[in-house]
Amino acid sequence: MAAETASTPTDGSGVVVAADHIVYGTPDLDAGIAKIEDMLGVRVTPGGQHPGRGTHNALVGLGPGRYLEIIGPDPDQPKPAAPRTFGIDDLKEPRLVAWAARSPDVDRQASEAARQGIALGETAAGSRRRPDGLLLTWRFTPPQAAMAIAGGVVPFFIDWGKTPHPSESAAGGVNLVSLRAEHPEPERVRGILEKLGIALSVSRGPKPALFATVDCPRGRIEIR
Repeated sequence: MAAETASTPTDGSGVVVAADHIVYGTPDLDAGIAKIEDMLGVRVTPGGQHPGRGTHNALVGLGPGRYLEIIGPDPDQPKPAAPRTFGIDDLKEPRLVAWAARSPDVDRQASEAARQGIALGETAAGSRRRPDGLLLTWRFTPPQAAMAIAGGVVPFFIDWGKTPHPSESAAGGVNLVSLRAEHPEPERVRGILEKLGIALSVSRGPKPALFATVDCPRGRIEIR
């Protein structure tokens, strides 16, 4: 096991996880922002719109190379033809819905996973423009495919390429300490994560759920 350090998020037992960001879905972005700001004692950083996807977001840094994404429906975009990502259309209240693991080659990641019977989906390109005008671009495996596997416990994969990582411009003062999950079928999910090379503590629970422990101005708290 790798030793736990202040700069390396772990599963609570010292096992390193490859977390890029964790996703806090909300039926209303302003409400989600208010809840996170009250919970953490920090002011979030506005993110931007996801063109054509019907969502927009805000961010909080979780240490170098990691961040919390707060995402909700964007009233300034037409409702998309397909359901919004992360099951946002069905959310009744804000909660952690998914997480992303960083990969230097998401196309290879997806093809290797497919050879092992894990359907991460066809990779795609994404983009959003920050409020300062900088365009961020990335490649990723579709979150909806990962969510179909285990309800958000199995991550989707993302590669930011040469784009500045969003954590660099996100609000600071918060650090990710650990990330863990629950699932009704923990053995199955652990097997999938092992094939993907992901170390994450998964225990039995009534439904898929993520729990992130962070150090913040309010102390050590758990986001769920």
